[in-house]
Amino acid sequence: MRHGVAGRKLGVTSTHRAAMFRNMAHALLKHEQITTTLPKAKELRPVAERLITLGKKGGLANRRLAHAKLRDDVIVNKLFGPLADRYRTRQGGYTRVLRAGIRYGDAASMAVIELVDRDVSAKGQDSGPVQGQDETEE
Repeated sequence: MRHGVAGRKLGVTSTHRAAMFRNMAHALLKHEQITTTLPKAKELRPVAERLITLGKKGGLANRRLAHAKLRDDVIVNKLFGPLADRYRTRQGGYTRVLRAGIRYGDAASMAVIELVDRDVSAKGQDSGPVQGQDETEE
């Protein structure tokens, strides 16, 4: 029996799973929308919502807990600044999981996980060089 056993293993080790959710939470808070498989999106939701709740509470201890999870000052500042202000009146439910069809290669169920009331301009921000621009321009 599986009493008290929560969460999916997702076919990876526990350390890989922790690192994967750390990276996915970082990407979700940075871009405010990411595409992944449906089971990963469903497992990422509580991780992201706990981080946003830490941001709403504020304080040094919560900032340190968030930094231990995310390991990026820029994202932690965004979490405790604009995101905390945006969700100040909301009592939870900061993310939304939308089904996005089936992946061609292995027929995996895909999903889009996004922040509710997201900033559309944050998608793809700081993701590398923009296509079509010449880097030698001055």
